[in-house]
Amino acid sequence: MIVSIHQPDYLPWLGFFDKICLCDVFVLLDNVQFSKNYFTNRNKIRTSQGWTWLTVPVLSKGKSEQRIDEVKINNISEKKWAEKQWKTIEQNYKKAPFFSEHADFFYRLYSKEWDSLTELNKTIIYYLVDAFELKTRICEVAEIKAEGNGTELLFNICQALGANTYLSGAFGKEYLDEDLFSNHGIKVIYQEFSHPEYKQVFEPFIPNMSAIDLILNYGDDSLQILRQKVQ
Repeated sequence: MIVSIHQPDYLPWLGFFDKICLCDVFVLLDNVQFSKNYFTNRNKIRTSQGWTWLTVPVLSKGKSEQRIDEVKINNISEKKWAEKQWKTIEQNYKKAPFFSEHADFFYRLYSKEWDSLTELNKTIIYYLVDAFELKTRICEVAEIKAEGNGTELLFNICQALGANTYLSGAFGKEYLDEDLFSNHGIKVIYQEFSHPEYKQVFEPFIPNMSAIDLILNYGDDSLQILRQKVQ
């Protein structure tokens, strides 16, 4: 029983979905502190000029301690952010082989006025999980009775789910208290992700884009490419 835990990023990159591939239960952790202009509210897509950030504007003034699930989108001074992002995606991916299959979802996504950042992110994540045809069980942390901070919270989530293995991101080596897990019979393993290379709309290949880059270019073959992880 492998459990992995990650914050709900915006338009996540392929490493996010590789993590989902490798576990039995994947937990979306949105009751922790929000870091502005990290991957929780922005990510990169491929363009004819290289790449560009797509950033969701959020209300953050005086809210330095807010949790991800408390973050509100700034639809006041940035009224057209969603329309601009849809046009950027459409402009750069309209020639992608599978753009037409997913265009309706993204058009509807960016036509809706979102209030909650985490709800926007989770909507995208669930859609991409289906697009990759992943069978991993996805949980939201609110469904789990687990409290604490840092390693303690991660451990309590794993214990609540009956995990015998916790799959951490590579950076977990810098902060995890592995003894807390091992003392309770839970093994800690770390993700080792090698980014696959594939044909993009524009050349040369640039890694670390949002996963929509692969989905829009390869459709139903995306999971096979993700699993190959050809360097």
